[in-house]
Order: sequence, then structure tokens, then C-alpha cells
Amino acid sequence: MSKKIYLDNAATTPVAREVLEEMLPYFADMYGNSSSIHSFGLEAREVIELSRERVASFLSSKSEEIIFTGSATEANNIFILGALKGDEKAHVITSAVEHDAVLETVKNSGADFTVLPVDREGRVSLEDLKNEIKVETALVSVMYANNEVGTVQLIKEIGEYLKKENKKRTRKILFHTDAVQAVGYLPANVEDLGVDGLTMSGHKIYGPKGVGLLYKRKDLKLAPILFGGGQEGGLRPGTYNTPLIVGMGKAVELLESETRKEKTEKLRDHLIEEVLKIKGASLNGPRTERLSNNANFSFSGVEGESLVMLLDRKGIATSTGSACSSKSLEPSHVLRAMGLPDLEAHSSLRVSLGRSTTEDDLEYFLVNLKEAIERLREISGR
Repeated sequence: MSKKIYLDNAATTPVAREVLEEMLPYFADMYGNSSSIHSFGLEAREVIELSRERVASFLSSKSEEIIFTGSATEANNIFILGALKGDEKAHVITSAVEHDAVLETVKNSGADFTVLPVDREGRVSLEDLKNEIKVETALVSVMYANNEVGTVQLIKEIGEYLKKENKKRTRKILFHTDAVQAVGYLPANVEDLGVDGLTMSGHKIYGPKGVGLLYKRKDLKLAPILFGGGQEGGLRPGTYNTPLIVGMGKAVELLESETRKEKTEKLRDHLIEEVLKIKGASLNGPRTERLSNNANFSFSGVEGESLVMLLDRKGIATSTGSACSSKSLEPSHVLRAMGLPDLEAHSSLRVSLGRSTTEDDLEYFLVNLKEAIERLREISGR
């Protein structure tokens, strides 16, 4: 294997060197428990609050609105279940293309729920959302950008509509968005988006695994779903993981500039243009209005997992969709919701670019992709 090309940044990203360097002292040298009142603890508490301020600055929120968690999955659970707990009549609206961290949480919440359909490009209709709102509707949760096909949802428009709707209602509708894939590529000002809750993950933004966060509007009260100490306003009890929180804060501070976004977008557009020249290739999701680092394709006569394995032999990392559901033999629920037949969904390949992706990387990928597709079609006789 002569080269290693990583094109699975939607699954996870490498920890940035600056992030690692900032984290390292808090594993061994500055190890105090931030809940302790001595100098060791106060030192740890100080860097945790610095991280909180960095995130708040990025999201244009207040620092007390930032809650550190162990993952974005945990953050989604804390918000959704906390918003619904004890409300037997609550109704929730979500979408068919949500990550399982939202879909499964909603399904297991005990609340009545509606799953909105999406169009062929994976986008929710604002009109469909309006039509599904009931007197009992307590929460809307729609992801900012899809992890498999990169489709960007109309979050700001939904937020504006719900704000107007809430002025007429006794029972207010909360608005939550899973922004795990969007952060770093799309605007993240929570006031502009009109959200009450937003979740992020450290390892998707060149930070460490094992840390996420929840933005929760200050005046919003959530019922706790975890119990123990009083950390994070009682919503996420447990000893603070100081090194990982430090890493999360630094990763947010280093998030991509618009220049990097434009560079990634240019590479993505070139990739899409070249892949679509391959016979039997099709693009899943929109050509525009998608994440600048995401491209998802289907190839007729090709099984997606076999394609991933052949590319891996050439040192190229890609995926068939969400890493969290990669062990499932079922076709992607996202592609199914977009109307793709099972055979076409099973032939999908997700390519997600990163900060270090170069034109040479993509040329190497394209050469090997064409060879792998030809080989698989020969084997299958298609």
C-alpha cells in the first residue's frame, strides 16, 4: 500500500495538532478535579470555563447556555428527553433523515411523534412541517445538515416560522437541531438560526472523541435524565473530563474559515463532475445547497461495501454512509427516505473531504474508483 488517503471525514476527523498540544498538560501535569476548591481544582475549572467561553463566542450565545457532554448523542438525548419528560400529551415533529441519535431518542421518548418525509434531495418541506403542527406539539427537531448526503435543511426558515407560530400559542414549541455535520461549514449563530437547542460533537471538528456539547437557551428549563452531582446545571452530572473539554474548546476556536470552505467546495465540485462521467454513476442529494465537503454517489451494478473494501486496499478510506450504522445489513434509511430503491441504496458511496484533502488525493481516488467499479461489475456480470 503506497498511499493513504482519508476521505471519511464525516465519520471522524483527526485531532488537530494545536488541539492535541493544548490538551496534553491536562492528562498528567494539571490533573485537578475542577469541582475541588484548592488551587489544582481551580486551575482545571478555569480552563473549562475558557472552553465554554470559546464555544459561546462561536455560537453567539451566552457561556451559561453551553453544556458539555460525553458526545453529541448524549446531548441530543438530554435535550429531547429533558424537554418531553413528564409530558404525556406531548407531540414531536422530526424528519425521516435524522441521525439515529435523534430518531431513536424520539421513538423511545414515549411521546406521540410525526416523522416528516423528504424530497428526492433529502430536504424537508416547510409546508409539510406547518401541516403537522398540533395543539400538543411541544418540540421540533430537524438536523442542520445530513451526515450521509450532505443536504442542508432550511433551519433558519423553520426557526422564523416557529417564532411567529409561538406568538399565537399558549404551549410553546421548542426547536432543536443536530448540527454535528454543519458546524465549521455553515453559519452557526444560534440567534440567527432561531433554535432553542443545538448539539455539536468534538471529533467531527478536529477535536477529540468522547466530548460533545449542547447549546440550551438560558431561560429554557429541561428535566434531568441523568442524576448525580450538580455539574452543568444538574443536566450532565459527573466529574468534568478536563482534557477533552479543553480540546473541544480549542477545536471550536480553530474552526474553518470561509476561505477553507471555498477551497473544499471547489474540490467537491470537481469530484462530483468527474465521478458523474463514470457510466452508471448518480449523485445522491442536491448538486448545490449541500455541505461543501460531502459527495454521495450510487453506482449501478456495484455493491457499496465491496467498493469501500477495494478502495481500502489501495489505502483510500471512504464509507457507505453513517459510521454509526455501518454494521447494519439494512440499506440506508436516509437514501430510502429520499426514494432510492434498496438496490440503488446498497450501491452508495460517501466521500467526505477534510482540511488536508488535496487535488492529488482526489485524482488518486478517481483512478482507483474507476478500476474498482470495473472490477466489481466484471465479477457481477453487469
